[in-house]
Amino acid sequence: MASDASDALAVREKVQNFLNAARTGNLDLLKKLAQQLDDGKGLAQTVADVKDANKRGALHFAAREGQTEVCKYLVEELKMDVNTKDEDGETPLTHAARQGHTATAKYLVNCGADPSIPSELGTTALHHSAGIGDIELLKFLLTKGVNVDLQSDAGSPLIWAAGHAQQDSVKVLLEHNANPNAKTEDDITPLLSAVAAGSLTCLELLIKAGATVNVTAGGATPLHIAADGGNPEIIKCLLQAGADPNAIDEDGWKPIQVAAARGNKVAVEVLFPVTSAVASIPDWSIDGILQHMQHETGTKEDENKVSKESNKVKDNASSKQDMPEVTAEAKKKAAEAKARADDAFRRQDFMSAIDAYTQAIDFDPTDATLLSNRSLCWIRLGQAEHALADAKACKALRPDWPKACYREGAALRLLQKFEDAANAFYEGVMLNPENMELVTAFREAVEAGRKFHENMHDIQSSYVTSLTTGKARAVQQDSIEPSDTRNSKLQMKFSVTSFRYIKSHDIKFSTLLSALALATNTNEE
Repeated sequence: MASDASDALAVREKVQNFLNAARTGNLDLLKKLAQQLDDGKGLAQTVADVKDANKRGALHFAAREGQTEVCKYLVEELKMDVNTKDEDGETPLTHAARQGHTATAKYLVNCGADPSIPSELGTTALHHSAGIGDIELLKFLLTKGVNVDLQSDAGSPLIWAAGHAQQDSVKVLLEHNANPNAKTEDDITPLLSAVAAGSLTCLELLIKAGATVNVTAGGATPLHIAADGGNPEIIKCLLQAGADPNAIDEDGWKPIQVAAARGNKVAVEVLFPVTSAVASIPDWSIDGILQHMQHETGTKEDENKVSKESNKVKDNASSKQDMPEVTAEAKKKAAEAKARADDAFRRQDFMSAIDAYTQAIDFDPTDATLLSNRSLCWIRLGQAEHALADAKACKALRPDWPKACYREGAALRLLQKFEDAANAFYEGVMLNPENMELVTAFREAVEAGRKFHENMHDIQSSYVTSLTTGKARAVQQDSIEPSDTRNSKLQMKFSVTSFRYIKSHDIKFSTLLSALALATNTNEE
């Protein structure tokens, strides 16, 4: 049995080293390890079968890192399928295009890679080249007859280019007759994306190409989005193109009201001469509008706080009614069991600690601290599901306790559910913005998802994690990715389709997007 385990570890190490050799371009080591891994199926089949937990093989890793010589060996000598897909439906060409490896991408296309093959999200090499501004590759792909308006979950290549403020990409796509009014399922257009990205140049190019300025997505027009952002030049550009300053969003607000609610005085000054008076605002002047909307926004915020506090009281009252009454004797026994558990935890005897905490919980099921502590023990043992169950129970008892949110986030992080973990940590931050442990945890949860898709350096973790979680997966595939266009989709949804939600919660787009940028662009270890 020990020998079998040792052999398995040795094979896994060779697989890790093999994929890493493809990533780093060490062709000699790659060939040597391929020979060692061949179990009689033949070198080509052996190499084709070697994949990580996300079904990414040597060709994916080599293409992602721009290792063209490795790609040549795999494609020309071993005859590997140049269009092989990983678990996300992405081909080696998609990986090369996303990372800006133009020469590698062009080589793959010349070897038969199909640039129109979409990933599970519908994205292609054209989307990625447009999104990162790789003009050479963008033009090359278009000469191959790729449909300039290929759709994805986050829209056409033009939407991606505009959403990343890639003005050169926007220009090239429009020159190739890209549709300036293409829409996503959420009604986001290239023009909306350009406004959300704050790109005046992209906006001007799109308007010149015939983009419609009076469209609505998420209950807001481009002028509402621009008013919220406060960029006077973008607002002027939209107005000159015929944007309606009197259009209302789903809450009945005109762009000038959005600008005033955000305190964007310059934007209010630009919009004031062209906006009809709003009857509910008694002093229709620049200062009067600002004062009224600031007061209204503050009143709504206070009402929301009162409502939340009222709901908390009701929830707590309901919870207390559902909770069994704990006698003084039971509390005493719970305290004794907790002391034993704490002592075991300090000795790092986590199983004994769990047993003792369980006894304490049996005596006093109303104490959230006990569930929090047991959740931590489960985490130390790598038992994420148990940790999450305790964290959720703890949070149900004390929904306004930041530590309960932290425990939930930690368990979700261990389960590799990074987006859910980030949400849990963010809830905790909202409860206690000064808690740097929660702030750091939130940032790291987002960063953990980003690292996998950006760098692919954690090949080894995919195998270790699969052993501890029972899943053949290194990290959650739907994590936040800042450098590819899945992140632009997230930004567009925050800034456009979530307009009503954000406004009703009195969150500035700029603040939210800045927080997102901070979280996703931090490279702290």
